[in-house]
Amino acid sequence: MQLDDATTILGRADFFEVCDAEQRRLLAFASERKRFKPGSVLYQAGDVPEGAHVLVHGTVATYQGDDTENPFVITQLGSTLGAISLVIARARPVTLKAVDNVETLFVPRTAFMKLANQTPDLAARAADRIRRELTGYLGAIEQVRGKIGSSKG
Repeated sequence: MQLDDATTILGRADFFEVCDAEQRRLLAFASERKRFKPGSVLYQAGDVPEGAHVLVHGTVATYQGDDTENPFVITQLGSTLGAISLVIARARPVTLKAVDNVETLFVPRTAFMKLANQTPDLAARAADRIRRELTGYLGAIEQVRGKIGSSKG
């Protein structure tokens, strides 16, 4: 894979807007293109991923627990899958599977953290981005919980 291709992919990736062009180029150098066949697992619930994937091509689905009937499907190219794994080595609560042929750009946590440790403003932007995303998730959960609570009689 060409370095310019990986840099372009990161430039289109939602999470990596926290990086400037040079930081994206450095991360692109450390990244790896990965391909998954339909049904392949990118990571399993309970796994501790070593970084995040940027969706280049295809469709992935997330499954929580044993619920294989209602996956959350991701088709948006440039979506960063498991962005929090760039900064936290923690087991994932969901399983991520390829629905069709999927291609990703894998960005290792070690590369991101090395860059963040060298560039405090990048670390602050990444922390702010993750904080905003988590606040959004919690708000969505609160709305659903309110609907579930109000349907009880």
